[in-house]
Amino acid sequence: MTDIKSMTTEELRKLMEELGEKPFRGGQIYSWLHSRLAVSWEDMTDLSKALREKLRKYPITSLETAGEQVSALDGTRKYLFRLADGNVIESVLMRYKHGNSVCISSQAGCRMGCRFCASAIGGRIRNLAASEMLDQIYRIQTLTGERVSNVVVMGTGEPLDNYDQLLRFIRILTGEGGLQISQRNVTVSTCGLVPQIYRLAEEKLQITLAISLHAPNDEKRRMLMPIARKYSMEEVLEACRSYFEKTGRRITFEYSLVAGVNDGEEDARELGEKLRGLNCHVNLIPVNPIKERDFRRSDRIVVQKFKINLEKYVRNVTLRREMGSDIDGACGQLRRSYLDRS
Repeated sequence: MTDIKSMTTEELRKLMEELGEKPFRGGQIYSWLHSRLAVSWEDMTDLSKALREKLRKYPITSLETAGEQVSALDGTRKYLFRLADGNVIESVLMRYKHGNSVCISSQAGCRMGCRFCASAIGGRIRNLAASEMLDQIYRIQTLTGERVSNVVVMGTGEPLDNYDQLLRFIRILTGEGGLQISQRNVTVSTCGLVPQIYRLAEEKLQITLAISLHAPNDEKRRMLMPIARKYSMEEVLEACRSYFEKTGRRITFEYSLVAGVNDGEEDARELGEKLRGLNCHVNLIPVNPIKERDFRRSDRIVVQKFKINLEKYVRNVTLRREMGSDIDGACGQLRRSYLDRS
């Protein structure tokens, strides 16, 4: 079935010609979908009734809100959206002084199996279409009446495991005629699919690439992340060096601190030695406990000591500000709770 909301302007122009219409109608439809955020053909009042009748056979992707949680601490809003086939995904709106940031999902479920992540429980059901990724942002803008200025593809799923739709999503999100969010305000997070990192570097995008590292060596990384059995840390880091050389974009490394597992002084030293000389930023994240796992978050003093030790090797180290800690804030938790209830 033709997915109208995943189509580029050029593809829509071609479709209009096939329907016997003037090509410029494709540009009008694109604007309605991606700038004015229309959810039905009836909204598109500058299209003739005859054309709208022709277009009825093409459904417009529009997500249904299945749940919402609002943090009493900082106003973070977590949404559960239902897809047309009944699957559910989650998205998060975080408000900062510099603007609103939305974290979106790229798959329904995830097959990467990271042991501290609720998203991986139950595996991957399917990839999301570009339209379903975009509509998470569009629904949140519509529901709140507030503009989104930053997008993070870091919710449920592994974005680079859905490569083609991810690229289509980025092009539409950042291109002319839509929301035109700057590529520099888009972050894509991956657990380290090495071939796709090299492929992404060739796209010459100006997005931020975030790598989920979570360990200072292969042995500990394999324990936490099954993908590490396929690609070693050195292979991942070499791909990151290549990415920086091709794009000039600094790499972000995500590091979830798990008490007694990867948060020791020796862990910080070993991680620092591996990252020394690489143009990067390390984002430390106290792990979010989930009931299906027995991981505990590191003590605050331990976290601060880890940060100080790592800063001896890496210039840019930050401790992620916790958002929505009083709701199902971790990736996959709200979706998991819904599926358990269902």
